[in-house]
Amino acid sequence: MAPRLIAALVLLLSLLPVTAVLAGGELDVEYGARLLDWTYGTALCAGIGALAWYVLRAQRPRPDLANAPPPAAPLPAGFAGSGFLAAASLGALGLYLLVARTVFSGRPLHIDEIVQALQARWLAAGQLSVPTPTPREFYSILNLVDLGDRSFAQFPVGGPAMLAVGRFLGGSWVVGPLAGAVCVWCFGQLLRATDPDATRRWHRGAVLLFALAPFGAFMFGSHMNHATTLAWLLIAAVAVERATRAGAAIGWGALAGIALGVAASIRPLDAVVFALPAAGWLLWRARHGGRALATLLASGVGIAIPLALLLLANAATTGRPTLFGYDLLWGAGHGLGFHQSPWGPAHTPARGLELVSLYLTRLNVHLFETPFPALLPAAIALWVARPLRAIDRYLLVAAALLLLAYAAYWHDGSYLGPRFVFVLLPLGVLWTARVTQAFAGRPRVLRRGAQVALVAGAVYAVVTVLSVRMPQYRNSMTSVRVDVSAAARAAGVQHALVLVRESWGAQLMVRLWAVGIPRSASEMLYRRVDACRLEHGLRAVEERGLRGAAALADLAPLQADSSRLVRSPFSPDGSERFAPGTEYSELCNTRIADDRSGFSLFAPFRLAEDDNVYARWLPGREAEIAAQHPNRPVIILGRAGSAVDAPLTWHRWIP
Repeated sequence: MAPRLIAALVLLLSLLPVTAVLAGGELDVEYGARLLDWTYGTALCAGIGALAWYVLRAQRPRPDLANAPPPAAPLPAGFAGSGFLAAASLGALGLYLLVARTVFSGRPLHIDEIVQALQARWLAAGQLSVPTPTPREFYSILNLVDLGDRSFAQFPVGGPAMLAVGRFLGGSWVVGPLAGAVCVWCFGQLLRATDPDATRRWHRGAVLLFALAPFGAFMFGSHMNHATTLAWLLIAAVAVERATRAGAAIGWGALAGIALGVAASIRPLDAVVFALPAAGWLLWRARHGGRALATLLASGVGIAIPLALLLLANAATTGRPTLFGYDLLWGAGHGLGFHQSPWGPAHTPARGLELVSLYLTRLNVHLFETPFPALLPAAIALWVARPLRAIDRYLLVAAALLLLAYAAYWHDGSYLGPRFVFVLLPLGVLWTARVTQAFAGRPRVLRRGAQVALVAGAVYAVVTVLSVRMPQYRNSMTSVRVDVSAAARAAGVQHALVLVRESWGAQLMVRLWAVGIPRSASEMLYRRVDACRLEHGLRAVEERGLRGAAALADLAPLQADSSRLVRSPFSPDGSERFAPGTEYSELCNTRIADDRSGFSLFAPFRLAEDDNVYARWLPGREAEIAAQHPNRPVIILGRAGSAVDAPLTWHRWIP
């Protein structure tokens, strides 16, 4: 009954317009178009399968019972084999390296990637944090904790540490592909426990399905820490399963603990939801003592080592072992629970359910890029599932805990797909592969028709990935892909102070930070106040020397017209807000003109490795920052137009 309930819930949450029914505040604006695509796609694949069934049925000869050949022996059960797994893992490594270079240019593109890559550089140099440059508003970037004398990334240290290792292997961009190759190997090992009776052909097919799943291939080609988290969680899953076998070596328990601890140092929440059922499983086996108890204790020792390092890193950066950088930067509202989020609407149980629905809906799209909902075959396999093995129950319980945990988390994590549920990739692939077992014992013609329908969906997915998804990712974030150091050398800019022109909105944000307004409150002000009104209000605060709570109290009344705000119709920066009917001053019109002349994102310039100093351009304050670097020429870096990929321009600033 449990698998059928899971299948029904997955389909209901991922296919129905949950956000339209509940009043949690989230919207699924693409629901109608996606449902139409799935309807046509499902009908197309089902029609092709039905046609194959009809043709095969029509061509089937009438049985001659007297002269009928003996039934074919079933394919022997067996595993993929170490040789095949090694070849599949190496092939996957090559594929993910290719994706990393050709699709993502081998560069961190998302702000989370950029900040963790910056932290990785410091770790590779033996530093947990670096001195905060001043004035800090010239250097501050999102997700970087620079509230005190030292700066460090807001993320747990494990993710940047993985990227730091990559710097010694030729570049941090190789870490994701290496993690993907490890995942392929571990998934193949896990199949030995989940499906020991399946044929070797099935095992190999499932491994290849995992290695080629688009959701995984793109994530493994990125710098996102979800890739390394999944690698360690799969190592832990394999180790936990081995540790629970009769007479298993105690070392498997230690390995499970170490892997879960390392995963916790990267993404603590993901690790906890896999650690809890693992601990329960090992604890249940240890109730009678003996080797099982020793295995449990070994797992505890194993997990304590990386957790101790994580707590020490926290203590050295945030000042408290249990205080993470993102909580220090954004406040208590950043954590789990139903409360006011750091910005945007209050997070309620209804909104949490809406987010889970969105994650599963996006997984339906990004998992395999099929024309039908990608979770549909997995749901069919769950519906007709045989009694579950212990490892199946472990993985399903962990998946349920993961969805519950992220239902209680306010942020909508979407990048390259529903990244918060990326660790469900092995489970999605496993149950999708099992759909072929669901047709075992059915008439051969019916099996062939179903296989043809699935092959049609696979062909469609390949075409979609090559013609739509890859170009979409390759052509996105083009402004972040520039090799800054190479561009500076080509322009003859060396040993200079380079002031990067950002948008007016970005300048407003860092100026809010500079007057001591917390990051969460700064986000709320920026989103709820007309940009011109915020500019003049902030100037008054700066001139009067107000800081912290006093500055926030002075600016808070500007939010009175927040319900009237629309996206700025004047600036290329769509994050700037405009109150209809507001007459812009000459100063604000100048800032709009600056936006239209072209701007860049400053964060990627923090990663430049040359002899230039890169800082943010703040109009009218050039002399102030130039005084900090008296022996360097000052260059204003802009763009030749408002297009995000317009050529860079380098102009000497003359006092």
